[in-house]
Amino acid sequence: MSASTRILILGSLLDGPMNGYGVRRRLEMMGADTWANVAFGSIYHGLGKMADEGLLTVVEAGKGGKVVYELTEAGRYEFHHLLMYAWSEVKPVVDPFQVALTFMNRLEKQEILDALHGRIRQLRLNIDTIDHAYGTKQRYGEPRHLDENLRLTQAVLQAQLDWVEGAIGRVEKDELP
Repeated sequence: MSASTRILILGSLLDGPMNGYGVRRRLEMMGADTWANVAFGSIYHGLGKMADEGLLTVVEAGKGGKVVYELTEAGRYEFHHLLMYAWSEVKPVVDPFQVALTFMNRLEKQEILDALHGRIRQLRLNIDTIDHAYGTKQRYGEPRHLDENLRLTQAVLQAQLDWVEGAIGRVEKDELP
């Protein structure tokens, strides 16, 4: 389980005990599946593993396997430790597009141009979708700082859009690949 997933699960339990479904719903509300690459199936495994590690305690085990977890002091410490580390850690983002760029010389010029134009359409669609998402989570009681994830995602998409638009000109002038 990634450190990001651990932070998200532990952080979801800061306000009180919750079962796996509640943690999942909270993370869905935050949109964590889009910006944190959280596999929601890993939440249940993560809860059990962190309980085994002493970061969580089971406060209720109900019918049908419904288990409610609560943070321990060790869990609060682990959350804070991981959170502070994440604020300062700069890691490269693995992007399949950058992997594809590595082999752009294996494509015909028109294939590259078609792919770049298709990417522009997709990037613009994603940027526009984010524009409409600002503030929607607050209607469901989520804090407004969650929009900062949207702003950061939108800025990254805009930077890629700017690059792609410039790359098209370089491909057309035979400066690339």
